[in-house]
Amino acid sequence: MNNFEGSRNLTQQVVYELGLSIVQGKYSGVDVFPTEAQLSAHFQISRSVIREAVKMLTAKGLINSRPRQGIRVQPTACWNVFDSDVLNWILQGRPSLSLLQEFTELRSGVEPEAAMLAASRQNAAEIGAIERGLERLKRAGDGLDDPLAADIEFHTAVLLASGNRFYIQLTSFIQTALQASISCTNQLKGISAGSYRDHKRIYDAICEGNSEAAGAAMRELLSEALGLISESNSPQKTGVIAQAS
Repeated sequence: MNNFEGSRNLTQQVVYELGLSIVQGKYSGVDVFPTEAQLSAHFQISRSVIREAVKMLTAKGLINSRPRQGIRVQPTACWNVFDSDVLNWILQGRPSLSLLQEFTELRSGVEPEAAMLAASRQNAAEIGAIERGLERLKRAGDGLDDPLAADIEFHTAVLLASGNRFYIQLTSFIQTALQASISCTNQLKGISAGSYRDHKRIYDAICEGNSEAAGAAMRELLSEALGLISESNSPQKTGVIAQAS
């Protein structure tokens, strides 16, 4: 086996290496994936471990295994990008501007509604968590905090304050993808942290219970990010992603 973190068991180790290799294109254009026997010999572990790893990768939508047809890599449209492992593997490479655009489009459909729900439900403890994220953004603007972590904390707190269990289930996915997305848009905008003023407008509207204003402020912030990505989605500017990753 290659060098892996000691906390991973054998199956997880195989899933990690194969999953990362698939997502990063090692098997792109390959008609037939290595057989279980070949994988067992390569990793020098039992067929039962390989079989379990294949099941896990199949559940993530990365491969498909059928009798007499072997193991085949699935098209990217079949990948479960909501799976935290798959998303992490994608982000360990160089996520394209197109991918970040799709992610921001998803955020645009979710976060404004979450902000509106947070404003209407007025949960004091959860609004306090949004305030703490905002305070971190202010400190980050002064160079006293991590701008990326502050931005993520703010947007995560808004999702949690929505009280909607489906939005809350997206929290882990949003946190993971924001690490690449915010880094990219901040660099495109030429700043080191999300705008404190823009985020404060969202927070103020939520505190005031003004759902429409909260949704509009969040929509405007995300619209700006989407515009930056769309304008930069050209071959000449793809190097920005390499720096943001």
